Amino acid sequence: MASYDEKIRELREKIKKAELGGGIEKTEKQHKKGKYTARERIEKLLDKDSFVEFDQLITSRVPEFSEFYSDGVVTGYGTINERGIFVYAQDATILGGSLGEMHGKKIAKCIELAVKTGCPIIGLIDSGGARIQEGVDALAAAGEILRRNVIASGVIPQIAVIVGPGAGIAAYSPALQDFIIMVKGIGYLFTTGPSVVKSMLGEDVSPDDLGGAIMHAEKSGTAHFIVDTEDEAFMFVRKLLSYLPSNNVELPPKTSSTGEYDVPEVMDYVPVDSDETYDIHDVINIIFDKDSFLEVQEFFGKSVVAGFARLDGWVVGIVANNPAVNLGMLNIDSGDKVARFIRFCDAFNIPLITLVDSPHPVVGKNEASRGVIRHTAKVMYAYAESTIPKITVILRRAIGGGYIAMGSKHLGADLVFAWPTAEIAVLEDKAAVDILYRRELEKAENKEEMYRKLLSEYREKYSNPYIAASRGYIDKIIEPSQTRRKIISALKMLMIKYELKLEEFRKHGNIPL
Repeated sequence: MASYDEKIRELREKIKKAELGGGIEKTEKQHKKGKYTARERIEKLLDKDSFVEFDQLITSRVPEFSEFYSDGVVTGYGTINERGIFVYAQDATILGGSLGEMHGKKIAKCIELAVKTGCPIIGLIDSGGARIQEGVDALAAAGEILRRNVIASGVIPQIAVIVGPGAGIAAYSPALQDFIIMVKGIGYLFTTGPSVVKSMLGEDVSPDDLGGAIMHAEKSGTAHFIVDTEDEAFMFVRKLLSYLPSNNVELPPKTSSTGEYDVPEVMDYVPVDSDETYDIHDVINIIFDKDSFLEVQEFFGKSVVAGFARLDGWVVGIVANNPAVNLGMLNIDSGDKVARFIRFCDAFNIPLITLVDSPHPVVGKNEASRGVIRHTAKVMYAYAESTIPKITVILRRAIGGGYIAMGSKHLGADLVFAWPTAEIAVLEDKAAVDILYRRELEKAENKEEMYRKLLSEYREKYSNPYIAASRGYIDKIIEPSQTRRKIISALKMLMIKYELKLEEFRKHGNIPL
């Protein structure tokens, strides 16, 4: 019978082999591409010496692949800033990180444990997709991962970091997660790679055009954040997690109070005249804690801004029209972005602050045919179903569907403030004057002077905020300089809010996807 020493020696040899991944040659090839190995990535991501690996000695049931321990993915748990985290990292040095039966089962198990323990899960994606040689077993394992992603949705934060190809099956799991971080130049997401497109369609397609970070950040909206290097990606994950609770029954981490104070400088950035533009980022940086704003999907749907910030140390979500881009109008892309962001905040107990300067949602033949009504309705649905504290501030315009959709009292906002310069109406003032006073303008000797007079009368009679306040649709008209102070006061009061969800009596609603 073998001695303890012999058995321990055998164990250590197997662990050493597992830690070598696909071997020294494959590791060097990975480094020559400017990429880290799976275990190097985990080491850089997690707190020092905190990683504990499981299923390290799993092998494929396919005989020719059984020599590789871990089956192309490293799974385990550790900490980030001393908070529990589960992580899996696909190992491109073993069969290109392809997803086989046991590979998929390891990831599914990792997600299950994260849900059971209430810890965020982070996936480091570097995979050519399903392993062709394992056929339907690989597809079945992929399906198990996808189901676990759905089960975990809204229970724990799920973050995918794309540090290599995510092809086919390897692209769908990230798409089901809460946030995708892509590394420019090495991170790709596509339903199938360029070589397969060439084989199927005879077309030469570059990886960047097919699924690069820039394309997914600007056009498809699949990527929430893009970074230049892997090291930057790992630091960014740590930053993002600092805004998020570990699960849906916790509150987000709170930092030290920065105090309530007036912000008179905000008036320097928001022109009274709604025809003049400005960048809402300047306003956000004044109202919320200094340097705390973390924008989500910065390059997609840019007419409306969404992201996390801190307000007197509390983590909040922000949705804000940006007049600097397409007048701040809701459109198809911004509608999708905002609706999903609101639902994430609602799932994870993050209060929502809405800054409104919104004309009517975008109009036009192209947007109409592509479904702008349906996409704008997603925003309305998200606001109406959410039960988190919701505070809205109307800075300037709140017109028609833009007024209703952007966190109005009618969709469930707890408190609505407005600046005295706010314009609230069914139509923009000029369009309304053109319609209401068409005959008077036709008869006027001095049409320009009459137009100015009617415009002034319309604003005074129909679109000033005091009318909405008199109906109780606005809780308080505030001086712009008081905006930060008033939001903080409201937030402190609303943090103890509890609202019964209809989901306790139904399966779920039917959002207009």
